[in-house]
Amino acid sequence: MDKDSFKIIEELKIRQGDTWRVFKIMSEFVYGFDELADVGPAVTFFGSSRAKETDKYYKLAYETALNLGKLGFTIITGGGPGIMEAANRGAHDSGAESIGLNISIPREQVPNKYQTKSLQFKYFFVRKVMLLKYAMAYVIFPGGFGTFDELFEALTLIQTGKSHKFPLILFGSEYYSGLLNFMKNTMVKYGTIDKEDLNLMILVDEPKDVVKHIMERAREKYEHLKRFGQSYFLRSLEKILKRYEAFTYF
Repeated sequence: MDKDSFKIIEELKIRQGDTWRVFKIMSEFVYGFDELADVGPAVTFFGSSRAKETDKYYKLAYETALNLGKLGFTIITGGGPGIMEAANRGAHDSGAESIGLNISIPREQVPNKYQTKSLQFKYFFVRKVMLLKYAMAYVIFPGGFGTFDELFEALTLIQTGKSHKFPLILFGSEYYSGLLNFMKNTMVKYGTIDKEDLNLMILVDEPKDVVKHIMERAREKYEHLKRFGQSYFLRSLEKILKRYEAFTYF
């Protein structure tokens, strides 16, 4: 076989591989949309997979998810250990739907045992869409590159108008204050972001404050959706609002 023929065959192999990859990606989107089609009001949690059960943020993530679950929110995480496990565990113990969107990676992620629904993805960007699409709010605990990736992608989507505005709640002032100060004192100063962009994030240190901000968003969404008639999502929101009014520990 001459050199030119070999080159053509190799190019065809590459193109065919890319074509079939598109179908694999499409199938993951269909799988995710189908499995999550009936998810009601949900909150997505992010944070370090390295947090241990004794870590204070593990305990706070558990408490936050437990309280939101008792109100009727579905809790969504990346399905792994650490903060993800804590949030799924809180949801599980509250009796709420506890969803884990797991990812296949070289350093194998073992799904935590507190998921009532466990989905497996190969492509990070498909999983990202699922984590975002069904969330009324993000609760972002201390984490590493993956956590920051999710935070900044959400900020970019909101800032550019590609996503509606929703609460991005940063949990832990001792962890996130330095980042916010950098944004304020350096990024705003250099004009790379606007001062108003800082208002896209909410900094909290208590589970009750997470609940408060998410319930404010829930009320806004409920009033907006009422104009379009009854739906499963609207009825679920109404139940959540009534529970919140009845509970005295928030």
